[in-house]
Amino acid sequence: MVLRKAGAAAVAAVVGTVGFVGLVTVGTYAASGVPQGQAARPGLSGGTVPAAYRPLIERWGALCPEISPPMLAAQLYQESGFNPAARSPAKAYGMAQFLEGTWAHYGTDGDGDGTRDIWNPADAIASAATYDCALAKDVSKVPGDRQANMLAAYNAGPYAVIENGGVPPYRETQGYVRSIQSLTRSFSAPAAGSVMTLSRQAAGAIYFAQTKLGTPYLWGGEGLPSQDGRFDCSGLMQAAYASVGIRLPRVANDQWYAGAHPSRSELQPGDLVFFAHDLNDPRSIYHVGIYVGGGYMIDAPRTGAVIRYDKIDQRDYIGATRVTQDGADALPVRGEDGTITTGRTGTVPTS
Repeated sequence: MVLRKAGAAAVAAVVGTVGFVGLVTVGTYAASGVPQGQAARPGLSGGTVPAAYRPLIERWGALCPEISPPMLAAQLYQESGFNPAARSPAKAYGMAQFLEGTWAHYGTDGDGDGTRDIWNPADAIASAATYDCALAKDVSKVPGDRQANMLAAYNAGPYAVIENGGVPPYRETQGYVRSIQSLTRSFSAPAAGSVMTLSRQAAGAIYFAQTKLGTPYLWGGEGLPSQDGRFDCSGLMQAAYASVGIRLPRVANDQWYAGAHPSRSELQPGDLVFFAHDLNDPRSIYHVGIYVGGGYMIDAPRTGAVIRYDKIDQRDYIGATRVTQDGADALPVRGEDGTITTGRTGTVPTS
């Protein structure tokens, strides 16, 4: 979880044509930037948060200039994966993972029912924004990027930011700021006129997937020798992008947040395409493939099938993700004991 205890420091080229598919990939990823200072707030990208919480995040994400709906969504995702019943070994509770002592001071009645309930998503979302904005005010006189300073205060406490004249030189705090600002892009709707072009890494990932065509599916498969090189759907995507140096999370509904979300008409080869039981809730994602063009993907469908080409236009198609190095690196790692790792590198200590 993110520290909520003021004053404490937190510790590739050309891919061969296969039937209808032929690609040449050049260029780099570009998308809407992270809000800085008084810059216009980006909107939430469609389908990135559970539909029930979207109005709350949009409302409270505009509470002060230093936050935005995508940034607030990024924090809530990193804290709990939007789970209102989340609890950590450090006794942090609810979707926003507040300690009871901090909640007593910053807990906010977000739905006007007269109570401040740490387990109520409306109150948790409102309280996360309230706490962010209180910290932004605490460090408002510190020079530099106001949002970065606020996030640093959120992680290390406002005194550390004031004392250092900006983001303090703590590895974990700097990693937290980078992680949230990168993850914010995964929740942001592309700005008008923004460009998202295909990378060589996407081409390499497709090439890897192509080499696995015909391989039998295995539930839980990661392509290990002990598994006879077999994969399940998300294991194949993880291995495909690992082959080009990008470390994705293991499961599909976490892979969803590894980059920006192009629309159906904007799809490019290399995008991950996702399928869900509830099209209003990305937590219900159950399947993923890699788009190869022409309305087709390579995927590992199910037990008894082999890795193959499938059409993406299905009733349960929820959307796509354009994987980026920054987006993948920003994703939290959740241990079975509730421990959360910032990005895919450093551990965020319990508060």
